[in-house]
Amino acid sequence: MRIRGGRLPVGRNAADPSGSGGSGGASESGASAGRTPDGGASGDGSAAGSPDSTGAGRLASPWTRAAALLLAGALPALTFPAPGLWWFAYGALVPWLLLIRTARSPRRAALDGWIGGIGFVIAVHHWLMPSLHVFIVLLAALLGLLWAPWGLLVSRLLGGSPSARRAVAAVVLVPSGWLLIELVRSWEGLGGPWGLLGASQWEVSPALRVASVGGVWLVSLLVLAVNTGAALLIAVPAARTAVGVALLVCALSVTAMWAWAPRPTSAGTVRIAVVQPGIVEGPGSVERRLDRGEELTRSLAGRGVDLVVWGESSIGAGAWENPETARRLAELSRLVGADLLVNVDARQTDGSGRSGIFKSAVLVGPGGPTGDRYDKMRLVPFGEYVPARSLLGWATSVGRAAGEDRLRGDRQVVMTLPDGARGLRIGPLVCFETAFPDMSRRLVRDGAQVLVAQSATSTFQGSWAPAQHASLGALRAAENGRPTVHATLTGISAAYGPRGERVGHPLGTDASAAEVFDLPLARGETLYGRFGDWPVYGAFAALAALCAVEGLRALRRPAPRPPGPPARTAHGSPGRPGR
Repeated sequence: MRIRGGRLPVGRNAADPSGSGGSGGASESGASAGRTPDGGASGDGSAAGSPDSTGAGRLASPWTRAAALLLAGALPALTFPAPGLWWFAYGALVPWLLLIRTARSPRRAALDGWIGGIGFVIAVHHWLMPSLHVFIVLLAALLGLLWAPWGLLVSRLLGGSPSARRAVAAVVLVPSGWLLIELVRSWEGLGGPWGLLGASQWEVSPALRVASVGGVWLVSLLVLAVNTGAALLIAVPAARTAVGVALLVCALSVTAMWAWAPRPTSAGTVRIAVVQPGIVEGPGSVERRLDRGEELTRSLAGRGVDLVVWGESSIGAGAWENPETARRLAELSRLVGADLLVNVDARQTDGSGRSGIFKSAVLVGPGGPTGDRYDKMRLVPFGEYVPARSLLGWATSVGRAAGEDRLRGDRQVVMTLPDGARGLRIGPLVCFETAFPDMSRRLVRDGAQVLVAQSATSTFQGSWAPAQHASLGALRAAENGRPTVHATLTGISAAYGPRGERVGHPLGTDASAAEVFDLPLARGETLYGRFGDWPVYGAFAALAALCAVEGLRALRRPAPRPPGPPARTAHGSPGRPGR
């Protein structure tokens, strides 16, 4: 009979990443014996891996498969506010993983990762469409490339009929690969860490305890581990025992963190008020917003507040340049008996002599501005500056991209309130800086007792953005063991205690009001505060170990021998092998 050659799909005949087949594994020759000539897997893996399977048949069209991948990549967006299906996070990635598992080549696996990544980016950032319009598709296509290597990793570990050891390795390595994607796209120039999968668990108490140990990174790792395990339980019956043990270890780890991780200890309370003027539009909106903020602040007189917080850009350029504004704010401070933390979006000069438009948190006391000022360091791409403006400046004509780049501050600042507020030390953050775990951690390590975030979100009313933005305060509070206040112009304004628990009643996007929050203070250091982003380093180490194992295996593999001359018959014509 004639032996037909064929290229095996990625992951179909791969050796175990641990270096041995282990129990339930197969040697390379044994694996080859159990496969069909076209590279499909027989036995347990046939349903998911064979090109002739029903599922693969339905997705035979590349357009159908692409649509399925876009949808699968978009599913995790439902786990974040406002849908808030947090429980769905533990299975939202399973369809995507199962699709990648059926990839018939490395190129197809990378393409599956990329297309799913496009769906994820668009779904998680869909609320940017009014600002970016069609540009969001280009942005998603570029960011989606981060998932192409992840697609290769998933197919390598989950494809075919994984041995028990390969399945357990997948529960560690697939989440590690995803975590590195989250780390890379957390760079401000790529949009920042919006939509980290662990952030979907912001109101789940056990998850907040996990965040106090390893930050949102550790929560993401555990969520991905459950998704990977679920995909293996569905597709690889032979590995169910090993995967079940791995998932049990995850559950026991969460239980141990819940029971033994250090908890912040009580250190009294502080009363902080948030002023939310609500939506103010039309001619003279800047002045009318200032008037409404002043009116709401006056209503706080006699309520014993220690600090009054206004939202981002609560004072515009014209108002800040008017000396009368400083006088009015100082009068409000005297009336209420507390300092005001306002936010200025105007042309200013910083301490180093740079002049331009800054977004600044400014502390104002009974005598006027105290001199404490924090200039926003991490700006929103396109919203506050255009990356590579000479190349991408055309975005300003398509959406609502910044017409002029804001300048960024050069250091974080911890502000100390007067003795009347017991010398309270606050750490200001502006807008989406609350999405960066390292910024909150630095402020707490510098002595901040309360994290105070000022935001606007007025551009994105009616979308999921206000709820998602407000939820980040719970994670930052839990990670650092310090209360967090999230004050906005138009909602949602909220406050959280040092364990990430909600305090008081949030102000929704339909509210124009002032709200007072009695925040519990805390002392002590969380494990995340002490050790930082250690889960990220663990993910690096796990993937480096995989690369080392694969590299050693490649070195040990014998080089292919050059083909010999074809056999010839007595008449000089080529022989027929196999006859």
